[in-house]
Amino acid sequence: DNDMLEANVVTKGKYGPHDRFSNRVIFPIIDLRGNVVAFGGRALDDKGAKYLNSSDTPVFKKSKNLFALNFAKTSKYPGLILAEGYMDVIAMHQAGFTQAVASLGTAFTTQHSVLLKRYTQEVRLAYDSDGAGQKAALRAIPILKSAGINVRVIHMDPYKDPDEFIKARGADAFRNLIERSEDHNAFRIEQIAAKYDLEDDEARVLFLRDAARMLAGIESTIEREVYAGRAAKMAGVTAEAMNVEV
Repeated sequence: DNDMLEANVVTKGKYGPHDRFSNRVIFPIIDLRGNVVAFGGRALDDKGAKYLNSSDTPVFKKSKNLFALNFAKTSKYPGLILAEGYMDVIAMHQAGFTQAVASLGTAFTTQHSVLLKRYTQEVRLAYDSDGAGQKAALRAIPILKSAGINVRVIHMDPYKDPDEFIKARGADAFRNLIERSEDHNAFRIEQIAAKYDLEDDEARVLFLRDAARMLAGIESTIEREVYAGRAAKMAGVTAEAMNVEV
């Protein structure tokens, strides 16, 4: 009982240990050496959280593990795809995209980026296309960049996630999405633009100021000018004016 409690697969109940993962589909979480170190569980009913993950234990730290990295590290494909959840990763692996991984029910961390850097120079983000997913992508980009990883973003609209896209359109269409993934700077500018009505003069000014703050953080002069030009074109001003604002 004490071993199960320490491994966090049971909780203390009135009549003894109670299974934390009762009535759930179980996903084993495997470390880089092939050991099962934790579990994820998806509810089969509407009781409790939809997904439940093992909490940190002596052999498992969420912030230092990525789901399916034990498989993805030997993938024949260059780079890695970072998704939000188990089902997305499983769907991608089933469709042949064995370079997919996911963080384990927690926000993407610096430790995750350091782990990824050991295996790749480039990561493509395949986060959900809803608001929460896009915000998570925006949070992950600077963390990945700080680790020296090149970041691109996969667009799945109007589908919510890789699982839904692959079921609807198939593996070849998803492969095309991967190949057409856009640079993270373009993605960030589009996310800023989505907050404003660019037909309105005042809103255009606010968009350009927001975009300028973001662009000012780009170290490469050439990169900064290219994306400043893109933002200027979106708002209908000259590239020179945008560069001055940056």
